[in-house]
Amino acid sequence: MNIYTEMNPNPLVQYLNKPSEDFTKADLMRYIEDHDIAMINYRYCGWDGRLKTLNFVINSKQHLDSVLSAGERVDGSSLFSFIEAGSSDLYVIPRYKTAFVNPFSEVPTLDILCSYYNKDGEPLASSPQYILKKAHDVLKQRTGLTLEAMGELEYYIISRKGSLFQATDQKGYHEGEPFSKWGNFRREAMYVIAQAGGLIKYGHSEVGNFSIDDMEYEQNEIEFLPTNIENAADQLLVAKWILRTLAYKHGVTVTFAPKINAGKAGNGLHIHSRLIKDGKNMMIYDGKLSDTAKKAIAGYLDLAPSLTAFGNLNPMSYFRLVPHQEAPTNICWGDRNRSVLVRVPLGWTGRLDMIMHANPKEESFDRQFFDRQTVELRSPDGSADIYSLMAGLAVAARHGLEMKNAIGYAERTYVDVNIFSEKNKKKKQILQHLPSSCWESAQALENHKNIYLEHQVFTQGTLNGIIAYLKSFNDQHLRDEIKDDTEKLLRLVSQYFHCG
Repeated sequence: MNIYTEMNPNPLVQYLNKPSEDFTKADLMRYIEDHDIAMINYRYCGWDGRLKTLNFVINSKQHLDSVLSAGERVDGSSLFSFIEAGSSDLYVIPRYKTAFVNPFSEVPTLDILCSYYNKDGEPLASSPQYILKKAHDVLKQRTGLTLEAMGELEYYIISRKGSLFQATDQKGYHEGEPFSKWGNFRREAMYVIAQAGGLIKYGHSEVGNFSIDDMEYEQNEIEFLPTNIENAADQLLVAKWILRTLAYKHGVTVTFAPKINAGKAGNGLHIHSRLIKDGKNMMIYDGKLSDTAKKAIAGYLDLAPSLTAFGNLNPMSYFRLVPHQEAPTNICWGDRNRSVLVRVPLGWTGRLDMIMHANPKEESFDRQFFDRQTVELRSPDGSADIYSLMAGLAVAARHGLEMKNAIGYAERTYVDVNIFSEKNKKKKQILQHLPSSCWESAQALENHKNIYLEHQVFTQGTLNGIIAYLKSFNDQHLRDEIKDDTEKLLRLVSQYFHCG
């Protein structure tokens, strides 16, 4: 057993004694044989952002070898709106590093995420997962940097209201039992996600906590650890599937919807990111935020309006992005400031011997644990197309690193306290704003289209499809039309309740 696998909760990593990145077909076949795995599930993401499933019963070693080697055919036109029925056959090919034991199947089953390939055996250029790979590859080739990311996955659990220990409305942040009712569910979900390969940082209850009639709404969050941006997207996709399936098992509802009710906290999907070179975090230099970090932030801000076209995919998203809430509206950044679009959280850049102060008998501390600086994009929500959003971030980071005026742009858009304070009144007047509707996001993506098309990262068809999809909502004036009509708002909430 080695240091990278000895405490890993993923049973494949434990048994094979190697990180998942190194899994081979022979490894999976050995695990399957030794653990009497009877079925294989291919899993792949459709246009709606949900994991699809193709089941195989293993009938021989030769059959298993075939399933793991050749992939299978699927109807692409039923999975993606931009694929014509006349040329819809696609291959799905398993990616061994993503394999995990299905935590819900009564029959012992191994699930594997797949990639799409076209009739010629080439990666499907318009597949969101392949677009993310291209975006990351181009970033690495042009800058020598890799991008790591981690998501903050917020969700509501909705259940019958109890009579004991009612939590305070909208005061659920880090609440514990018995006022928090679904901590056991969250802990079970975290462990199952970790067994499936998810690198989890922590979990906790969130601000949102309210009741309507006899139903109780409790918000929770599971936050991940930074990892390769492609793996980060896979993990979020699997985690959403696990949370929903676990909720079904418990007889409750889970939603990642950005808007739940009037005046209540919605679900965000904040994404932290950092740039790495030769294993070193490049977001910090000499204990301060580096120019590399500032350039990446400039890229995120410059493309922020069009990033909403990937991260905020239904009209309810723009009822969350309203002024004077923790969700951002102004395109700016700042330190430890939750009213900005890009936040620079605490990064252990001051005194590092706090552990010795709290524990006087400790005589030293290890500095390797303190290189954690990230920057956080706060606009995305649970409706996001996770692969396209991560790809957009990789494009935006590269864009910022290549912008001639990136540092100056970052300086002009920096806000040192709450953006709505009197001190920032003048600055607020010069800042740009995020789109206020799907329609405006589509227009922003149209305006930035050439940046996403550079180096053949995104395809015309994919971008045109997203633009057409967003414009189909015709929601340019929806916020004005709804205003304070709670009944109309709740009808729309119901319509987009199971997004993403």
